[in-house]
Amino acid sequence: MSASDENEYFVDGITEEIINALAKIDGLRVTSRTSSFFFKEKNIPIAEIGRELNVSTILEGSARLAGDMIRITAQLIQAEEDFHFWSETWDRKLDNIFEIQDEISLLIADKLREHFGHFEIGEHLVQKQTENITAYEYCLKAHYHKNRWNPADVVKSIEYCEKALALDSNYAEAYVGLADAYSFLGTVGYMSFEEAWGKTIQYTQQALGLNDRLSGVHYQLSNQAFFVECNYNKALHRMQRAIDLNPNNAEAQQFMSFLYVLAGNQQMAKKHLNVSFAINPLSEESQFFNGYFHYMVGDYEHALDLLNKCLEHNDKNVPAHSVKPLCLLKQGKYQEVLHYHDNVPKEALIEQEALGTKAMANALLGNEKELRALRKQLEEFAQSPDGFTANSYLFMLHVVMGDFDKAFEWVQTSLENNSPLLALRYADPVLSELRKDKRYEQYHAQIFKTEAVKPEKKKKELLDAQASKQYADKLTDYLKTEQPYLDSSLSLRSLAAQIDIHPNQLSWLINTAFGKNFNELINHYRIEVFKSIAKDPKNDHLTIEGLAYESGFNSKTVFNTYFKKETGLTPKQFLKS
Repeated sequence: MSASDENEYFVDGITEEIINALAKIDGLRVTSRTSSFFFKEKNIPIAEIGRELNVSTILEGSARLAGDMIRITAQLIQAEEDFHFWSETWDRKLDNIFEIQDEISLLIADKLREHFGHFEIGEHLVQKQTENITAYEYCLKAHYHKNRWNPADVVKSIEYCEKALALDSNYAEAYVGLADAYSFLGTVGYMSFEEAWGKTIQYTQQALGLNDRLSGVHYQLSNQAFFVECNYNKALHRMQRAIDLNPNNAEAQQFMSFLYVLAGNQQMAKKHLNVSFAINPLSEESQFFNGYFHYMVGDYEHALDLLNKCLEHNDKNVPAHSVKPLCLLKQGKYQEVLHYHDNVPKEALIEQEALGTKAMANALLGNEKELRALRKQLEEFAQSPDGFTANSYLFMLHVVMGDFDKAFEWVQTSLENNSPLLALRYADPVLSELRKDKRYEQYHAQIFKTEAVKPEKKKKELLDAQASKQYADKLTDYLKTEQPYLDSSLSLRSLAAQIDIHPNQLSWLINTAFGKNFNELINHYRIEVFKSIAKDPKNDHLTIEGLAYESGFNSKTVFNTYFKKETGLTPKQFLKS
């Protein structure tokens, strides 16, 4: 809401940090930036947004910058009924933006817990990333361009990360941004595989040394294990660590789905894909991984539809252009494959992939002359230091041509040399005929060998049975004798302080011992007070709203909502009866 458009990245960054902070809370599903920002500056009804994102609550707000001051407003809305149950405004100096974000995130988390039920909240939800606000802004811009999923924008993201590090050489998130960008460029063949992944490994290790609890660091270590070390087991466990650190990391959930579907574990792949979609339902990246899943399980028509939607949104989406021709091959649309790359934007064209898919299409059409020329080009590329992609397409070509012995020779050599694309290609549906060979399962077991991912340890109950009984009695007595609920500003944290218990324990106690959330419990007592004072003739001069305020409510809407929920009647119907 500021006059300058330049403040937009900054305010978007505040929003994203609040999203990330809330997303760290176990048991709370928070829609990611990509999907939530889809509705930015759009005049769409709250209920419709709730349905689109499949969420029960909307966090809505604004920020206005003026000099060294910022005003932030926020409100929580029950989506289905467009019911505003909490709002707040902050006027703060910009001396430490991360403390502001932490303060706001903690209060929002508290209000969500009071309204919905128990989850544990840490002492802090936002950690200071850097002392330099300008460096932070550069990282925000880098993140925006990286998410465009094409080499030109990813190169821009590198420039912004480098600017951030020039201002703060210990900025862990900026190193993660560089690692993420270079791994993308190396994987799609935009720059030398060895050079790109050398930089990725370097920057990942620097980030790891600065902060080993960043989910993004372990996400990159998983990518490194898969694409560089050819270690499927390590990739799987590293990605699980990324998810343990941040269950709402949609990218990690998507990659976990990708790893499982390669190994043929469709159930686990679908599970992680569903989680990623719940977090990020409107993301182009989510759409791609969904398309890839359907391609891998043989639902080619649906896969093609999803990939086309990705490309309608962004015609430079390199991964979508990589998978779509393979999908067309499986549908028998060989002529379409021959000319597919004629219309691919230059920035998204991977020459070795184009040659590989054309070669397979010509092989399936029986075009010997064209096949020989394309195969020769692939072989020349494969001899170069960055010929991994061409080499993997030669493997696929062996299978398409029915030369299984040569195909398995390639697999054996790739295993010995830790080929970065072995696991990716070996599971591809284009190789379905190879699966009929008895050697296929032997190599499959070797490539996708893994130790079971250990489930998270079950958390201990916050209070044992005896302590739970004691505190439940103490809380009940305190509510009856001291009537703290008559204070309209009462919060779970302030009540916890009054009865000398940790807020996490009180939240858990109210849920387990009373079967309610904080608001239900407190508003129950307030409604009982309303019923009592409404019958007293001395209060005949008070309106219903006045009686509600006397009972501890500070919102007419909240009062009406809870009264109807508790009694099945409106306040007017109750008074008449």
